[in-house]
Amino acid sequence: MKIAWLPAGVREGLRCAHSHRNTPIQPLLRQQNLTSSRRQLTTSSSRQALQSFNAAPRINFGSAVEGENSAYKENQEDDIFYARLVPYSPSYFTAQPHFIDDLLVTQHLATKHAALPIVKSADAPRIAWVNLMEYRDIVGERVKASRYKKIIKLLQRLNQIHHTVMPAEVKKAIAQYTRNINPFKNVVKRGIVDEGGRAIGNGRRKASTARAWLIEGNGEVMVNGKTLAEAFGRIHDRESVIWGLKATDRLDKYNVWALAEGGGTTGQAEALTLAVAKALIAHEPALKPALRRGMFIYVPLIQKMPRISNVAVFIFWKHC
Repeated sequence: MKIAWLPAGVREGLRCAHSHRNTPIQPLLRQQNLTSSRRQLTTSSSRQALQSFNAAPRINFGSAVEGENSAYKENQEDDIFYARLVPYSPSYFTAQPHFIDDLLVTQHLATKHAALPIVKSADAPRIAWVNLMEYRDIVGERVKASRYKKIIKLLQRLNQIHHTVMPAEVKKAIAQYTRNINPFKNVVKRGIVDEGGRAIGNGRRKASTARAWLIEGNGEVMVNGKTLAEAFGRIHDRESVIWGLKATDRLDKYNVWALAEGGGTTGQAEALTLAVAKALIAHEPALKPALRRGMFIYVPLIQKMPRISNVAVFIFWKHC
């Protein structure tokens, strides 16, 4: 039987079937498969491997750098020039690379100089830090407030280092986050108490506005010429009006005369809460920390935009 025209694999199989000697077929086939797979998956940079791929001729970077106007020679054996793009920052592939870089640098400084002597936070230099909106404009990224506070806390720790041993790199890092203002010029404006002993406070809630006059007395409250019970039918609204006086134990010390308009009764009552608290601070400025902790003088952003619809407010807070 003539088997010369058959393929090599079939020819070897027939020889094995019609011959008495053992022919190592499987090792041969495995060796052929391994060599073919190596040839297809090779990553070698040798000239033979490139020619097996039928690749384009190599570029002579040496002649391009040296400025030589000579054609590439096929037989010329030059070193291959390997190039790879390396990101400028190791945080390039993160969502906020500029913020991550700033955080890592600040953490490195805090760890590096943790052993230096520090002073109490009250004795540290008073610095006005860059706020969140300004920092977002600087880095061009929408950084969350909770994440930016991490940098501020580290900077406050670095600011407590004694000025005689503070390194230059720490001073430079602090200067990058310092606003160009003098914080000692910020003076709290005190409320005015007129000659009759009256202090005025303004408040607003949603579409309601209110003004309250506070004077020393025995605890009488008048709203729009009516008593508190006549002006507000709900107990919750009545307590909202005088809650600042009740929380500071000044309910029987002052009289309140107020005007409220716009919105509903609940909005007017909460607007009076803010107005009475501001008037109380004018009489006793020392009560401001207690009123601030009780959220009596806190004006949310939604209160400052009474004419914006609820959908617009939700979209605004969603993006912030």
